[in-house]
Amino acid sequence: MTITSDLMLANRLADAAGDAIRPLFRAAFAHEAKSDASPVTEADRAAEAAIRRLLDAEAPRDGIIGEEYGAERPDAARQWVLDPIDGTVSFMAGRPIFGTLIALLQDGWPVLGIIDQPISGERWVGALGRPTLFNGEPARTRTCRTLADATLATTGPQYFDDHDAEHFMALAAKTAHKRLIFGGDCYNYGLLASGHVDLVVEAGLKLHDFAALVPIVEGAGGTMCDWNGDPLNADSAGHVIALGDPARLEDVIEGLACAH
Repeated sequence: MTITSDLMLANRLADAAGDAIRPLFRAAFAHEAKSDASPVTEADRAAEAAIRRLLDAEAPRDGIIGEEYGAERPDAARQWVLDPIDGTVSFMAGRPIFGTLIALLQDGWPVLGIIDQPISGERWVGALGRPTLFNGEPARTRTCRTLADATLATTGPQYFDDHDAEHFMALAAKTAHKRLIFGGDCYNYGLLASGHVDLVVEAGLKLHDFAALVPIVEGAGGTMCDWNGDPLNADSAGHVIALGDPARLEDVIEGLACAH
């Protein structure tokens, strides 16, 4: 398949997920706690099932790695990585800042990604070698003159262990810390790609949490890497930096290392 046909399929996958999610938003839906105490809802499962049905019909040789239903064809060179609702807590609270994440990996490296917010109708689409699009128009990150000017976002302090939290707060102290944003999950990365946020730093992410974000951020002029500055792939441990202005990367890595 060509990247153009992959993008057409990925957009249809996002459409199918949105169709499954919208009727349940701010409505009655079943939910339960998974083994790690994180919540899962009827909408998460319905959205992933809808995506998988399309993939089974249209890309039957490709692998699938999904948050809710696990892996199929794990030895395939091409793997679709799915997070049907990234930000389930926000979805359950009626906050439209969650998103469906769809990524395509080639030999373990992200080459295509979508963030879809099905309630507000916002969609970021990124692909290797192409400019990121937001609702069909080019998205661009913004420049950041100094780390002290940076708006920093993360999903929440509860997702860091004590060691990582210490390093995160050391970095936060060097940013515009009165503009520090908590909450947002994948939505923060879309805002970064569109030039509204400068920096997102997280730890403990799974592949389905970050794979789709890499082509989106990088295609908008930003950079994504781990806390050591290494590029993200299927083997990454889940310590993630997304930065709108790559010129600040050394400052960010130095800031993260400053905890005592």
